Amino acid sequence: MPDAFDETTGLNSLDLPGRPEETRVVVAMSGGVDSSVTAALLKEQGYDVVGITMQLYDHGAAVSRKGACCAGQDIHDARRVAERIGIPHYVLDYEERFRREVMDDFADSYAAGETPIPCVRCNERVKFRDLLDTARDLGAAALATGHYIASRKGVTGRELHRPRDLDRDQSYFLFTTTREQLDFLRFPLGELTKPEARALAARMGLDIADKPDSQDICFVPSGRYTTIVQKLRPGASEPGDVVHLDGRVLGRHDGIINFTIGQRRGLGIGASGPESEPLFVVKLDPARHRVIVGPKNALETRKLTLRDINWLGDGPFEAVPEEGVAVLAKVRSTRAPVPARLRRDGEGATVELLEGEEGVAPGQACVFYEAADGGRVLGGGWIARAESLWQVEAAAAPAEAVSP
Repeated sequence: MPDAFDETTGLNSLDLPGRPEETRVVVAMSGGVDSSVTAALLKEQGYDVVGITMQLYDHGAAVSRKGACCAGQDIHDARRVAERIGIPHYVLDYEERFRREVMDDFADSYAAGETPIPCVRCNERVKFRDLLDTARDLGAAALATGHYIASRKGVTGRELHRPRDLDRDQSYFLFTTTREQLDFLRFPLGELTKPEARALAARMGLDIADKPDSQDICFVPSGRYTTIVQKLRPGASEPGDVVHLDGRVLGRHDGIINFTIGQRRGLGIGASGPESEPLFVVKLDPARHRVIVGPKNALETRKLTLRDINWLGDGPFEAVPEEGVAVLAKVRSTRAPVPARLRRDGEGATVELLEGEEGVAPGQACVFYEAADGGRVLGGGWIARAESLWQVEAAAAPAEAVSP
């Protein structure tokens, strides 16, 4: 961490004017290692720190579950950390907002044959909207979180950059962060590695130093998302046909919510298809309740159509030239960015991947990075359509074949 205050510039370590003791910072405390270390570091540097924990769903059923996010135990852990470092701590009830903006969206997206990312929606619609407003109401100069991401001053304002610890990079989940929000947000762990954060927690005497990381979707205690979808949208489990790309019906299924693009096991049609070829889910057709399967090469995606673009590059997105710009694109949180070309397309955008990607599904995100070194986050959008080679060929196929 940098020195807490620079006498020459009059800025503190968060790039804010004034000494740390004159600067109030609200820290979003989840009860985990990262947000706890964030609060403790800022307190150690002399900032006026206030901790806030959001209650997002019924925590009672999840108090003893390990490795989860936003479980009941997390509230107690956050409170203990706040007491240990000597800061005020508040628990705010966001259950109704979370259910409406995140859980309902999750269920609707799955019912529509998409693969949603609830962590992005939570950051976009709850943490970086309501919690940010609450921080301002408390007189804070910034809202700090324990995300592994970096925010830096740039020519046209603050920029979003990948963290030093690329193994912990959370930029994929933060692509919807707006320019206005970036001005108010701070990410103190951007220059730390996870082992360094745990070591700091141990040095500071925080008993969560060895706490397991979050693994599951926080509101899916069993790890089975279909249970939540069926509960919230009972009609989403309507059965239908499992259909090969060539139009042949191979079997039946109990609901498209039980399948994801790229899935191979559990198709209910045997281990292989025609001529012993392994089959994968290549498309979900919610209108006709069909699960469409095909060979592995049918999964390779080259072109994406995106909606709801959030642009963090220099200048407005409308200024992107007609021929497009070279970027690195990330279509899954666990995959490295790959070379691509980004073009404006009406109110959305298209992305041409120079290297094919498998298992890309509508509802996922495509995040853009600066082509030079991939360090700066340029924004992203939601995948409305993932076009693979078989879809191009299907347009010219006989009527009985599956249409794209």
